[in-house]
Amino acid sequence: SIIPIATALAQSFNEEFVQKCGDVVGKEMEVFNIHLWLAPAINIHRNILCGRNFEYYSEDPLVSGKMGAAMTKGVQSHKNKGTTLKHFAGNNQEFNRLNNNSKMSERALREIYLRGFQIAIEESQPHAIMTSYNLINGVHTSQNSQLLINVLRNEWKYKGLIMTDWSHSFVSEFNISKYPPQNSFDIIKAGNNIMMPGGDNDYDLLLEKLKSELLTRDDLLSCA
Repeated sequence: SIIPIATALAQSFNEEFVQKCGDVVGKEMEVFNIHLWLAPAINIHRNILCGRNFEYYSEDPLVSGKMGAAMTKGVQSHKNKGTTLKHFAGNNQEFNRLNNNSKMSERALREIYLRGFQIAIEESQPHAIMTSYNLINGVHTSQNSQLLINVLRNEWKYKGLIMTDWSHSFVSEFNISKYPPQNSFDIIKAGNNIMMPGGDNDYDLLLEKLKSELLTRDDLLSCA
């Protein structure tokens, strides 16, 4: 089936229609035996050059949140099918996407960049949330316990899965940054559940931290 891009859906201001589109997606997930849809994306339109604007609904967090909630309700009306809200949060440009540091005040973060996620989460409880590539005020979103534990879990009462975007913990010629790369240890300690795609070095780091008792069995149980 073909449904309109997210920006066009949002311009309808029609939550019932968007939910029906989610129902279409849910039916296709049943056909293809897919359990988790890596969408919807509800980042805010800020830069006309952002290569993924077509995936994002709006420059308005209220519209973005309502559309994301409606889409999620449609998909999750199908048993064992779920959505993944992304990219959490402050991901608004394509240039230097892996190493971009989004600097902002707490007020701007909460009123603009987090508000759409909050609405969608509180109204639809998506099965998963994907953190973003960018850092926020110098901290990787996947390693930000204030964002994942204090806000997502404690304030918004989010019950689902938290995963990273497809990132790597190693530094390569394509990942030159003044910021250290993400790592599996800090990701777990911050409350993230899955590192995608992960690798042998991430596994080895966790074994090393377990042996040094910086990582505990309780940490792993909480993650799992």
